[in-house]
Amino acid sequence: MSTATARPSDRRISPVFLGIVAVAAVTGWATWTGFAEQPGLAVFLFVTAAWVVSLCLHEYAHARTALHSGDISVGAKGYLTLNPVKYTHALLSIVLPVLFVIMGGIGLPGGAVFIERGRIRGRWRHSLISAAGPLTNVLFAVVCTAPFWLDALDGVPRDFRLALAFLALLQVTAAILNFLAVPGLDGYGVIEPWLSYNVRRQVEPLAPFGLLIVFALLWIPALNGVFFDAIDALLRGLGIGEVDTYCGFELYRFWQTDPLCTPGG
Repeated sequence: MSTATARPSDRRISPVFLGIVAVAAVTGWATWTGFAEQPGLAVFLFVTAAWVVSLCLHEYAHARTALHSGDISVGAKGYLTLNPVKYTHALLSIVLPVLFVIMGGIGLPGGAVFIERGRIRGRWRHSLISAAGPLTNVLFAVVCTAPFWLDALDGVPRDFRLALAFLALLQVTAAILNFLAVPGLDGYGVIEPWLSYNVRRQVEPLAPFGLLIVFALLWIPALNGVFFDAIDALLRGLGIGEVDTYCGFELYRFWQTDPLCTPGG
């Protein structure tokens, strides 16, 4: 489907998104150069802004794929402008994901864009629309981890390296959790078109609670341990050690940094 069906104004990048990108760029520079008097605050703003940028691109990927699949309504809804304010539920789209990061160091995007599925024909298209978001997180994870698995960390300042390691952790967890086949998450959206009508009808009431159910399960120590052991093993394979991700998280939460993560600690 040609994007010509969407007006140019519907695809114009929002100043709100550009402002978030600018915050990420400036605080990233401050983290790299050590310009900030409080490095932890710079890391907090850098990682949070970069995380919100990834949330915007995650939802943009859903909307753009839907546009090409036949849902031309996404343009009028503002989804192609990358403006988080245009998402259907600001609490699930931005506020909760950021709180998840602060509370537990977990990257978990929420449901945000409303796709008019009736406009789309073909089960493969429906599946691809759902997969497009977490695949964006996979791409972000590749970019964040590249300096580590390419062994290109010479000259990279410590604080920036730790921030990048923590941001990589968020992207990896976001990709994995979103691909879970849980109602309300993208992984279920991938397989939903292939399920019978009766199965879809039975699990539909669970969709609004899927995100919260997953987060609640991750608060169970045993499940949390198994999950993060798997994440740590994956990141180690990409060249990022547990110390880097742990200290990155501690530096991010600058108000209670572990002394072991301070230089010389």
